[in-house]
Amino acid sequence: MKYHLVTLGCQMNQSDSERVKRVLEGMGAQWTDSEEEANIIGILACSVRQKAIDKVYTKIGKWNKRKASHNLITFISGCVLPADKEKFLKLFDIVFAMRELPQFPQMLSQYGITTPAGLERDNLNPKEEISFFWKVKPKYNSSFEAFIPIQNGCDKFCSFCAVPYTRGREVSRPSNEIVDEVKSLVEKGYKSITLLGQNVNSYGLDKKGNEITFSELLDQIGQIGESTSNQFWVYFTSPHPRDMGREVVEVIAKYKCLAKQIHLPIQSGDDKVLIKMNRKHSVKKYRETITAIKELIPEATLFTDIIVGFTGETDEQFENTRKVMKEFKYNMAYIAMYSKRPGAASYSWPDDIDIKVKKERLALLTKDLAAESGAYNSNMIDRVFPLLVRDTDKKQGFLSGQTEGKITVRFASEDHSLIGQIVNVKITSSTNFSVEGELVSSEVEVVG
Repeated sequence: MKYHLVTLGCQMNQSDSERVKRVLEGMGAQWTDSEEEANIIGILACSVRQKAIDKVYTKIGKWNKRKASHNLITFISGCVLPADKEKFLKLFDIVFAMRELPQFPQMLSQYGITTPAGLERDNLNPKEEISFFWKVKPKYNSSFEAFIPIQNGCDKFCSFCAVPYTRGREVSRPSNEIVDEVKSLVEKGYKSITLLGQNVNSYGLDKKGNEITFSELLDQIGQIGESTSNQFWVYFTSPHPRDMGREVVEVIAKYKCLAKQIHLPIQSGDDKVLIKMNRKHSVKKYRETITAIKELIPEATLFTDIIVGFTGETDEQFENTRKVMKEFKYNMAYIAMYSKRPGAASYSWPDDIDIKVKKERLALLTKDLAAESGAYNSNMIDRVFPLLVRDTDKKQGFLSGQTEGKITVRFASEDHSLIGQIVNVKITSSTNFSVEGELVSSEVEVVG
């Protein structure tokens, strides 16, 4: 019995896929890279983007045609809106919420596949289901990089976002499970660990004082770094500006293993747009957090998310977003043109910004980002940085990796044994969005 899994969307879906693989292989299924060879084939969907949902329909149409000549069971999970789920029930053999993963073997048993009785869980509420889901040990996709879910769901209800309707309300994973997983990964030599959640810095708030806070969780993880000689970096995504307090920044500054890279989505640089987005933070509040980062972690790189062309966005409001791009000097911004998503509050609002205007604003903001990123990259030249080598580069004879600040660097080498290792690289040249360097001795003094 062979299986294949298609994973769409964010890092949370990537992490979830590792647990799906563990359950399937625990049942005796073997992974295949080929969809055509698979007897069980599934997809982890992403309802945040229409393109991702369109891809789901393309895939299931192709798979259902194969059923006429091939023994095949199809399933779908991940981020699925109720309206999409209703449609998928008619197209897929099995549709389940990710928190129901421990019951997945029982679902498959209806198709004649034997399952371990110990994995069956009946009549559980959503919070109990997600707790059992987290106990499923992941089959990590990498030997040096891992993702650890610490929280699921969202209580923020941003008007443009469908996540609260696909993932449910916020639920925090027990901190002892998180810390144990980090310890285990560090002992195995993992170099990059990312804590995942829809709103990681609201971690523990749903437990009403019966769980530690996000800053306290980071402190415990930081202590793991202090107690080992293994070099590793811990990241987290995504925080919400409303809950991002100074205490989190102070803990990051305190421990070497807590990566000096922060992804803090602003979405817009205009307060009226932020109110319409129901973001629950102002530019002033956001600025206070950035000021703390610049003060306590001046070497930190800063990433963000921005939406252009949101309902009613004026030229002046867009210019305010351009101003914050220049003020905060982002190293990277994931800029998206606004599009409606069924289930989100803004779906019923007019999408009244012409696509041509959206594209123009996207181009202008990308140009602004290039200027800020380019200035930072240029300042890296002649400095030495530790680099986690991730893969071969598209440029022949080169490897590629990322600094602690997640700046991608390539360097000349064909020694593939370096992949998964942290090496020192001296930066020799840069462009707005790319950096090149050369491998240097580990004895050379590095940044940080």
